[in-house]
Amino acid sequence: MTEGTSNEHQVQPPSGLGVAMVGHAFMGAVHSQAWRNVHRFFDLPLTPRMVALGGRDAQRVKEAAGRFGWSSVETDWRALIERDDVDLVDICTPGDTHAEIAIAALNAGKHVLCEKPLANTVAEAERMTEAAERARANGVYSMVAFNYRRVPALALARKLVEEGRIGEVRHVRAVYLQDWLADEDAPMTWRLRKEQAGSGALGDIGAHIVDATQFVTGDVLTGVAGFTHTFVPRRPGPGGTEEPVTVDDCAVFTGRFASGAVATFEATRYALGRKNAMRIEINGSRGSLSFDFEAMNDLWFYDAEEPGATAGFRRIVVTEADHPYLKAWWPPGHLLGYEHTFTHEIADLLTAIGTKTAPQPSFADGLRVQRVLAAVERSAAEGTRWEQVDSTT
Repeated sequence: MTEGTSNEHQVQPPSGLGVAMVGHAFMGAVHSQAWRNVHRFFDLPLTPRMVALGGRDAQRVKEAAGRFGWSSVETDWRALIERDDVDLVDICTPGDTHAEIAIAALNAGKHVLCEKPLANTVAEAERMTEAAERARANGVYSMVAFNYRRVPALALARKLVEEGRIGEVRHVRAVYLQDWLADEDAPMTWRLRKEQAGSGALGDIGAHIVDATQFVTGDVLTGVAGFTHTFVPRRPGPGGTEEPVTVDDCAVFTGRFASGAVATFEATRYALGRKNAMRIEINGSRGSLSFDFEAMNDLWFYDAEEPGATAGFRRIVVTEADHPYLKAWWPPGHLLGYEHTFTHEIADLLTAIGTKTAPQPSFADGLRVQRVLAAVERSAAEGTRWEQVDSTT
């Protein structure tokens, strides 16, 4: 007890929330770090307890639990859901398992955080959204993990758009460029199998730029036209065999927002030299915004109302205490990284659950993105035909 205080006036600690996570690879690692650290930096109504980690291989999941800080393990996700000490299920598995796990957890009264894209098909995403809406009526909440919404620079961009600083949005340009598949001898992975991943670059990274542009603009895509392509049709599989690649390697499409703004999108994992270049530029009637995740602490802002002699894009270093999320972290100029976006994501989720408000992005938001992806695939299959995006809620 702090000197000079009494039990009568002691602040009560936040109540706990038992968390179980399914999956422990890349996404499992970053989610685990966020669950471990979030309550140490943010004032939250709930403190997470990392009660169980799920994985199919008993030895591997035990090793991962020890590394990441989970108290126990299960080799069947159903056992996680049945546990009385689990209040929330975090789904970090390939897309083909999202719907079954999420729906079962919601029906069992567990809150759910689900990695993106929400599902592999629109039909799966619709079932998940229906289950989420039923559960919310009973005080059970869900959120889809589009972590780039929690980049402080993108959150600031949204604020500037909302405040009218760039005027009416006219053009949106978004690309997501990686190069980890550019080597045609790189081995087969589940991300290249349609039955597990749903789609390739389109769903894996294209989903992020669809959601991020809708988030920043506060608008929704109503139609798209595009094409997809697979550069390397076969990959080395286990035992020296070759397996067919059944997803796209790149996707390029145009779009129109409900406001009338036009957009272009590109997603590829074959852009040599680009490691994680998620770039968004938004041009409005009064100014423009530009962002590149490979310089994630910077937002570039052009104010067209400044005198022409001095006007130009100016760099905003998004590390001030009054920038989104930054009050919890370091002094100005001390930069944040990729992992912080997940900490922000989970802080927002815990705050929403603790205050009994619906977290964002919702499963309905995830379904909206899924419908855009499906429309791009239909367009590509029909020779870049214009496709309307289903707006059914």
